[in-house]
Amino acid sequence: MTPQSLLRYRIALAFFIVSLVLSGLTAFPLLTELSFVSKALGINDPSAYASLTGLQHWIAFVHHGLQQTYAAYPFVGYGTDWLAFGHLVIAMFFVGPWRDPVGNAWVLRVGLVACASIIPLAMICGAIRGIPFSWRLIDCSFGVFGSLPLIYCLRVVGDQKVGVE
Repeated sequence: MTPQSLLRYRIALAFFIVSLVLSGLTAFPLLTELSFVSKALGINDPSAYASLTGLQHWIAFVHHGLQQTYAAYPFVGYGTDWLAFGHLVIAMFFVGPWRDPVGNAWVLRVGLVACASIIPLAMICGAIRGIPFSWRLIDCSFGVFGSLPLIYCLRVVGDQKVGVE
């Protein structure tokens, strides 16, 4: 691998790792984030979601639901804490391919399978949970866009000769 191709590989992989970390970190303060988004969308009272339409309705509905859930059952937030933790741990697995791209190409392949698996998960579980189709498409986009740097990295690694013992 040339120094230039290694640099491009590591930039693509760094983008993927940073995206996983940021995605994980945003799962911790959900209620604070929804409060901010609600205010930005001009939603003064999330409990009045029934009078809103489109994105405002969905954000207010989720914000209100999270407020009510956290007030009555704060332990439910622990689930999203684990979601955040999972993202951070998964990001750590990509340190191996960062250090040894050819020897750890399997991690990139597993990551690609995980990205592809987002689509059926979002479509099936999202439908069961009543998530609007448009929002499920946004969730699917994480898998699609997440796969792009991994595909690039696998192509770079694929150009290398791998010895088989």
